[in-house]
Amino acid sequence: MSSSAASSPALDDIEEGIALRPKFDAAGLVTCVTTDARSGDVLMVAHMNAEALEKTIQSGEAWYFSRSRKRLWKKGESSGHVQKVLEMRVDCDRDAVWIRVEQAGAACHTGRQSCFYRRIDRDASGDPLLTMVDADRHFDPAKVYGK
Repeated sequence: MSSSAASSPALDDIEEGIALRPKFDAAGLVTCVTTDARSGDVLMVAHMNAEALEKTIQSGEAWYFSRSRKRLWKKGESSGHVQKVLEMRVDCDRDAVWIRVEQAGAACHTGRQSCFYRRIDRDASGDPLLTMVDADRHFDPAKVYGK
């Protein structure tokens, strides 16, 4: 890349600007990575639309947009396991958000602390296989969600 391209006003605004101007995808979403503020563990990856991002900023609690349910949802609205947002960041090209939270209860709808409770390993023949790690359930999803 030429030095003039590296310092173009448009690029400077994206990478160095201070105005929050998220780059939503064609569906109007940005990816959100949520980590535990205390441990640093990744709790979940979800999506936010403009309304979820605004509600998160204004309320200090995590809001997301469910692609499967096609609706806005507040984390913990059913389970009571809310996420108090301690810090929000946006990545260099503004198409992803990272939030650090205090997690009440567990983050995963399966009852686990994190949605990332399976490690990718290999079996004896070298084929990929999933191994449960940090997979203890903190709650019974059937009791919490009535499923």
